[in-house]
Amino acid sequence: MTTLHLIRHGETAWNAERRFQGQSDVPLSESGREQAEELAELLAGRPIGAVYSSDLQRALETARPVAERLGLEVVVDPRLRERNFGWAEGRTDDEVDARYPSAWWTSPDARMPDGESRRDVWTRVAEFLDELLADPPADEIALVTHGGAIRVAAGYLAQEDLEALERRSYANISVTTVEVER
Repeated sequence: MTTLHLIRHGETAWNAERRFQGQSDVPLSESGREQAEELAELLAGRPIGAVYSSDLQRALETARPVAERLGLEVVVDPRLRERNFGWAEGRTDDEVDARYPSAWWTSPDARMPDGESRRDVWTRVAEFLDELLADPPADEIALVTHGGAIRVAAGYLAQEDLEALERRSYANISVTTVEVER
């Protein structure tokens, strides 16, 4: 069995302002850096043997203290990035809803102008997970990523239907643990 800890990055200023970040490379806020240190302390006693991260700075800034505390290196993989929200990035929920009232979420193939669909994210995250789980580097692995990537990873691992995938919310620095039979 492989245990995956799906970890959402710490807080950013854009999270606090309820702005879409997507693949915009927004750093952690001071609060987010403190959250990352607290997470590292919490996970220090776990037998985690590998730490993977999105290449976006907010995820890396969260993963590094965890890896350092465990004596590991962070393995960076861009397939763990957040969904590219295109036009919506940097805008607030209200601004996006005013122009694109929630219709952009209903279909797995819908996308914002210049953005990615949920299916696109599903495909790249599933590819990453399939490769990782084909030959896991450890029995317990931390994946530091983003809310959208966690949503599709959890759905994919639970063998949920992409079309029925719920819009789950994951708090900053949350840890979702999934045990996968090999």
